[in-house]
Amino acid sequence: MKNHLMKRTRLMTVAVGIYVLCTFPSTAIPPDTLGMDQQILQVQIIEKEARIQEGDIIFQTSKSNQSKAIQLATGSRYSHLGIIFKNSGKYFVYEAVQPVKFTPLEDWINRGENGHYVIKRLLNSEQHLTDEALRNMRRIGMQFMGKPYDLYFEWSDERIYCSELVWKIYKQALDIEIGSLEALASFDLSHEVVRTKLHERYGDQIPMQEKVISPAAMFHSDQLVLVDEQ
Repeated sequence: MKNHLMKRTRLMTVAVGIYVLCTFPSTAIPPDTLGMDQQILQVQIIEKEARIQEGDIIFQTSKSNQSKAIQLATGSRYSHLGIIFKNSGKYFVYEAVQPVKFTPLEDWINRGENGHYVIKRLLNSEQHLTDEALRNMRRIGMQFMGKPYDLYFEWSDERIYCSELVWKIYKQALDIEIGSLEALASFDLSHEVVRTKLHERYGDQIPMQEKVISPAAMFHSDQLVLVDEQ
């Protein structure tokens, strides 16, 4: 058993070395300088990135103080999402936090609850997500760079929240709607956690008819297909 494990590790080391040195010749860390756990981790990262494409949408359970309210109101495990782009050969998540910014993929994943995430991709992406389309998506997305996070979930471009950012990128760049807009009143607002958060934000003037795109609506959209889940 021990010999089998050592042999598997050596094979993994060679595989990592060939891939990393060919793909990132100027920045690669020689695999033989890594411990076994680090080698395995590096292989897992490479395998994950091999499954990812630009334009993929990644979901997680946020640890923010509003996450539980979003989960309860929408009936979904997932309370945060972003869109994946590649910068200088590395994957980043473009997300609406405070402010809108690019976050390295691994940092984004590690920030979520238990490091769990789900990646989904546009249906028939090979037809829609051409190089030109991705450039247009990036151009549209950059209009929101640095915008403040929208705590009030208003449908405007002055401030923006996570699902709104990704929804608008797809809508404005490709005229594709991922998930349907819903009035705030259509969510389950009965739980005490939800009511408390609403009162913090709006007082007694809750905008029940405000149109919202939720992480849940996008997660369950039939426009997306599952790519990866960890």
